[in-house]
Amino acid sequence: MPASHSSKAYRGGRRPHEPAVVVKGTWATAKQSFRDLFRWQQRVVITNSQGETYEEWQNPPPLQNPFKLFALLSAKQWLYFFVGFYAWTADAFDFHALSIQTTKLAKYYGRSKTDITTAITLTLLLRSVGAAIFGLLGDRFGRKWPMIGNMIILVGLLQIATIYSTTFQQFLAVRSLFGLFMGGVYGNAVAMALENCPTDARGLMSGIMQQGYSFGYVLAACANLGVGGATETWKTVFWIAAGLSIGAGLIRLCFPESKQFLEAKKSGHKITAGDFWGETKSMLAREWRMCLYCVVLMTWFNYYSHTSQDSYTTFMITAKELDSAAGTRASIWMKVGACVGGTVVGYLSQFVGRRRAIVVAALVSCCMIPGWILPEGERSLSASGFFMQFFVQGAWGVIPIHLNELSPPAYRSSFPGITYQLGNMISSPSAQIVNAIAESHFVTSRKGNRVEAYGPVMGIATVIIALGIAITTALGPEKLGRHFEEAGPAGAHSSDANAHLQEKTADVLSLAESKQGQHSTANEVEHKV
Repeated sequence: MPASHSSKAYRGGRRPHEPAVVVKGTWATAKQSFRDLFRWQQRVVITNSQGETYEEWQNPPPLQNPFKLFALLSAKQWLYFFVGFYAWTADAFDFHALSIQTTKLAKYYGRSKTDITTAITLTLLLRSVGAAIFGLLGDRFGRKWPMIGNMIILVGLLQIATIYSTTFQQFLAVRSLFGLFMGGVYGNAVAMALENCPTDARGLMSGIMQQGYSFGYVLAACANLGVGGATETWKTVFWIAAGLSIGAGLIRLCFPESKQFLEAKKSGHKITAGDFWGETKSMLAREWRMCLYCVVLMTWFNYYSHTSQDSYTTFMITAKELDSAAGTRASIWMKVGACVGGTVVGYLSQFVGRRRAIVVAALVSCCMIPGWILPEGERSLSASGFFMQFFVQGAWGVIPIHLNELSPPAYRSSFPGITYQLGNMISSPSAQIVNAIAESHFVTSRKGNRVEAYGPVMGIATVIIALGIAITTALGPEKLGRHFEEAGPAGAHSSDANAHLQEKTADVLSLAESKQGQHSTANEVEHKV
């Protein structure tokens, strides 16, 4: 273990504990990760004053007052967090403006609800492409301008284009483009919000950040409730979504670039495209297993959220026979539970560990499923939806910081965004699958009517998915306490290496010229003699 340590290496000022052995090999690492869950101490990543990292065992720190954790953030860090949270909220509002109005859109275009959910599938399918493009642009050129271009030019204007889609084919085409550019928001927003958060506050702020997604749903549901149940009112909700997205881009315009890029610019870094792609290839060669693991994890997680929420309003209106207003109110309470759960579990993950928090939340959500789909009436469904999403989004609340800690430090914009959206792409048919199976199977409602089997389909699918999350997380890695806030931009290492090589080359050439000059002088002296 390195002898020299910086003060930032210890949480709560504690001295180092027992060094943690890191095994090699995929299967050996999985077994070690599973055993770690049952050990009271936590495996923590330590960075010493020379920038070297290693792992050691530390006792879980005591729970801290969340208001003290809030106070750790400076005013500037709060502003950056707010902008990232707002952009993610607007992004979620844009997405849910469609999912909560499936019934309206089906009537407007004269299609089935399953046909309308094709737009959700296309949106999710193409988000990974946008995540790759704008995430890499964010790591290459900074977080600012890719996010501004996303929110104003692309997401906001494409929401307006959706309103003017007169045919179902135009509607699908616009939503496909919308998904392409929507995918670039998450990585840049999360990196901007969390990359400079103090280490002890990361879990809490991660939980709050992720709930921008649920908060966007609440706002979209409130907007849908406010405009009423008439078919044409879906357009008003989309106008609101466009205004929020454009507003997010305009607010981001007022703030400077992230700290790491400003410092790189001041230090004279000149990162070429070759430097960037060279370091990217090297990173992929080293971290391909981590990349694959995170894609699998995010596939489970995206199935988790979309299966349990995208068709929930339709479930309450169709299977539980509530009217549109009652179904929307129950959906709002469901997502309020998500906001609370994500914040609470994200906060607890700082002290019990990221993986333990995810595993426990996923297993508890399994136990909640009968109470989630069996109740009748608006009040009961609102309460059961609240507690179900408390644990579903509680597990999700750990994900932003967990992905940031697992990602290579120089790729905190592209890595979380790409892995998240690849998971979205693979899980893209989730709403369509639920609707298709539910519409082809029927159960008897409380009133004795034959209704579509949304409850059993959503319940069985969510059990399978939650167990998949628990197992995948239990066997996966964790980088609790990892310091990434001082990492330079992608390509900086290659740039430094090239500069060092050029400096060495120049020294060699200078030495050679000096020796050649000395040799020439000696020849002249000999000639004169």
